[in-house]
Amino acid sequence: MQIIKDRQIIDDNWTFVSNDAELEAGNISVSLTRWKNDKQQLLNSKDNIGVRIGPSDSVDDIGADLNDISLIELDFPVFTDGRLFSHAWLLRGRYNYQGEIRATGHFMPDQIFYLSRVGVNAFNLENTQDLPVALATLNDFTVNYQKSID
Repeated sequence: MQIIKDRQIIDDNWTFVSNDAELEAGNISVSLTRWKNDKQQLLNSKDNIGVRIGPSDSVDDIGADLNDISLIELDFPVFTDGRLFSHAWLLRGRYNYQGEIRATGHFMPDQIFYLSRVGVNAFNLENTQDLPVALATLNDFTVNYQKSID
């Protein structure tokens, strides 16, 4: 599967491991709940670890752990829920998180430009055929009225 990362289409080398699945080797992401429950086991891994958060999760729950987390996935259950925009901004602005922030789930290509403004640098689209069009949306605007993370 391919994603957009840092304004390029690349192969995705991450696997999401659900709460009831056995942890595996390689670059894996887990839910915030699993991170809290299995944090020590995950930290003992030599592979990269990511955490998937939803709109109702709090980034404060992982603020102290961000140096150990290589990927934060923002999981959009519906495209109309904008709380994850705030999560991205907090991760970059308040916590100075330098790792990958990836949008996944049900977001629209039209939202990609705005997500990039608040610090999202990777996009996992449901339909990979939309990747070229989605990549082009990052250049939709050349002037911004408001200051943001970018």
